[in-house]
Amino acid sequence: MLQKVNLLDKFSLIDRYECPKIVGELNGQYVKLSKLKGEFVWHKHDAEDELFLVVKGRLRMKLRSGDIILDEGEFFIVPRGVEHDPVAEPECFVLLFEPKSTLNTGDVQSEKTVKDLDWI
Repeated sequence: MLQKVNLLDKFSLIDRYECPKIVGELNGQYVKLSKLKGEFVWHKHDAEDELFLVVKGRLRMKLRSGDIILDEGEFFIVPRGVEHDPVAEPECFVLLFEPKSTLNTGDVQSEKTVKDLDWI
């Protein structure tokens, strides 16, 4: 079924922080939305790159080599194997584009790990 997606409408359906939701799929990749608040967890993805696009708010991507600040309308691609820790200052809405196999906490298991993603 062909349909357009309104990001703000979809974000209004998300009621938990750090719990990504799927809003699209193409070529073995998911388009995910997530609301973030505060610090996440240091982790890396050995086999996948991750794209973070800030839709609302500000995101500080902590990297071992230094921080990257992302404002609304900006994106950053975290290359596979690079340790990172997203920090929302104070709240941030992000669009993620990544392979279907990507686990939100990568190589780290924590209370923030979400294994079964829902579509919205």
